[in-house]
Amino acid sequence: MSREILLLVDALSREKSVDKEVVFEALESALASATKKRFSDEADVRVQIDRNTGEYESFRRWEVMDDETFETPDIHIKLEEAQKRNPDIQLGEFIEEPLESIDFGRIGAQAAKQVIFQKIRDAEREQVLSDFMDRKEHLISGTVKRLERGSAIIEFGKIEALLPREQMIPKENLRIGDRVKAHLLRVDRSARGPQVILSRTSNELLVKLFELEVPEIEENLLEIVSAARDPGSRAKIAVQSHDPRIDPIGTCVGMRGSRVQGVTNELAGERVDIILWAEDPATYVINALAPADVSSIVVDEEKHSMDVVVEEENLAQTIGRGGQNVRLASELTGWELNIMTVEQSNEKHSVEFSKTRAVFMEKLDVDEEVADILVQEGFNTLEEVAYVPLEEMLEIEPFDEATVNELRSRARNALLTAAIASEEQVEHGIEDLLKLEGMDEQTARTLASKGVATQEQLADLDVDELVELSGMDSGRANTLIMTARAPWFA
Repeated sequence: MSREILLLVDALSREKSVDKEVVFEALESALASATKKRFSDEADVRVQIDRNTGEYESFRRWEVMDDETFETPDIHIKLEEAQKRNPDIQLGEFIEEPLESIDFGRIGAQAAKQVIFQKIRDAEREQVLSDFMDRKEHLISGTVKRLERGSAIIEFGKIEALLPREQMIPKENLRIGDRVKAHLLRVDRSARGPQVILSRTSNELLVKLFELEVPEIEENLLEIVSAARDPGSRAKIAVQSHDPRIDPIGTCVGMRGSRVQGVTNELAGERVDIILWAEDPATYVINALAPADVSSIVVDEEKHSMDVVVEEENLAQTIGRGGQNVRLASELTGWELNIMTVEQSNEKHSVEFSKTRAVFMEKLDVDEEVADILVQEGFNTLEEVAYVPLEEMLEIEPFDEATVNELRSRARNALLTAAIASEEQVEHGIEDLLKLEGMDEQTARTLASKGVATQEQLADLDVDELVELSGMDSGRANTLIMTARAPWFA
């Protein structure tokens, strides 16, 4: 019988082109499964085949557990009991006792083959998958083999991959036998079915298709800096040239649009705008909003946003159907874009001008004329007046050095006064909040610094607001709010 085992292992190894060790392990698993059937209870059985002689031994084993993790005596044994048999045994090791090995012929050739073939199939699939991963391919070209619950199984080479419904281009109807290209989204080794997951909606697919159509990208003469898609409808890519002799947009479009048309055809008619990348963010955004004409842009570095001003007749084109154009431009550039007409921009500017002028008149104790000059020169906050270099303020024509120094001094005093008032509010808030059961000083300071200075103000918050303000978990936030609301129900 031992010779039969060696012959079987050798034959299957050759037939399936897998390592003999895989077949040995599969056979051991089949023998162990058959041996378990001798027991009416749950049992952990191990079979060991001698790789040289084909002889095999069987063992029943119990894992050594402590009192807390001990679950069932059928497959576990407590450490104290195990040490009576082997004083050197440790947690996580196994106590084994020999079993009479069953006859290989008795387990049933068919049952054994099923286990063996399954193991071999798993090993074959793992080998194919490993070979595929080693090639580091990201653009997959395959055939639709079958459709399952709206998703498609794509076959390429010896691999079956899953294209989930949510990763398909909307309104695209794939049929069995269709040739498709997709981007490798991820590899799920825990899945029982296809482990390679594909996407036809990712930005990376768009980039890879252009790399396929435009050799200059692979040669590093051109670069796609960024991409944004509304799958199946419209997309934008930003390109730059590393060679001044090459026109990046024309190169990507191709002769009579052949290159961009090749990408569009693969993506179910998705129209692609190719725009020129620019280092200057405002120029980049203007390019990204093409074909719309932009009148002016106001950049807010702190909020990482831009106010984009367009003429009334260009507003609809700039925004695009359903906000598509501005949404794609925002995703492409990474900036939040606020589209407005010239009239809306002037109105917003007027409101902001008035608010800033009022702050300067009140906090700096100056007349409207001086406040207007500061705002017109680009000053928006007291901090700017207080700490902008002296030389810059002296360049303002109506101001002499004495005036500038006085304005800077008043701004700093106003900031100091505000800081002291804020600190006093925090301290007052702490006193009231600390009376609340479950409140600690750090949390009270955090809340008071953010305007929640009394128990009553805390009671008015909902759980999400308190979590956002303090960073505490929702359970504690709920407890504190209900404690603060207790007087409501008294």
